[in-house]
Amino acid sequence: MATKIIVFEKPKLKKPIFIEGLPGVGNVGRVAAGYLIEELKAKKFAELISSHFMPIVIVPQNSTVEMVKAEFFYWKNKNGKNDLIIMIGDSQSIDPEGHYEIVEEVVKFLKKMNVEEIFALAGLNIGIMTERPKVVGAVNDPKLEEKYKKYNIVFDTSKRVGTIVGAAGLFLGIAKYYGIPATCLMGETSGMPFLPDPKSSEAVLKVLTQILNIKIDTSKLEEEVKKMKEFMQKIEATQMQMFQSPTAKKEEGLTYIG
Repeated sequence: MATKIIVFEKPKLKKPIFIEGLPGVGNVGRVAAGYLIEELKAKKFAELISSHFMPIVIVPQNSTVEMVKAEFFYWKNKNGKNDLIIMIGDSQSIDPEGHYEIVEEVVKFLKKMNVEEIFALAGLNIGIMTERPKVVGAVNDPKLEEKYKKYNIVFDTSKRVGTIVGAAGLFLGIAKYYGIPATCLMGETSGMPFLPDPKSSEAVLKVLTQILNIKIDTSKLEEEVKKMKEFMQKIEATQMQMFQSPTAKKEEGLTYIG
């Protein structure tokens, strides 16, 4: 099957900006993007399925199965010049080839929709709990660093992270070849795999909404995190059981998965 994007509706959008939030360290990007969808009441218009996701279906409470997938939502900004496309998902690819294939398929999809800019949301593992997580940035165009440094984004990524592993980093790299400017916003987090980090997600959301000039209420963020925690634990535990070798050695130098 490889990777397919199934479109349910073709919205007419005004200078859209794309926001990506897939599961990763602290589930920072997934929580932030999912909460933004809820607060803006964004409308779902497409899904992505791929044979590079885990070979399982999800059985929710009503016993009607769901594919492991990514979902696309749109929001029309009545008070600004840019509409939004927001992508969330149940999982990232289980293999390197899939990471490249999925991200490129999405970027080609975004190019057809005339997306003007990309923001990838993610977590940065600093190994300790922090009450005031910073937001660290990476860009695919030096002009973006100059443009966004006034939002208290820490642009010393090369000192903190040698590599960005996963979709968040690849969105920046691949988008550059398609002429789309892209920024990765990473919230500092302790990096615990099964514990979503609402403080880090809130920090990323505050920066993102300032950039986009959008106001949302973040007071319900921790409540939403509790709702999704059990589901994300189930997905991640299944992935570890199926694909992690008991003799696999821990990779060194990979401080971040996006």
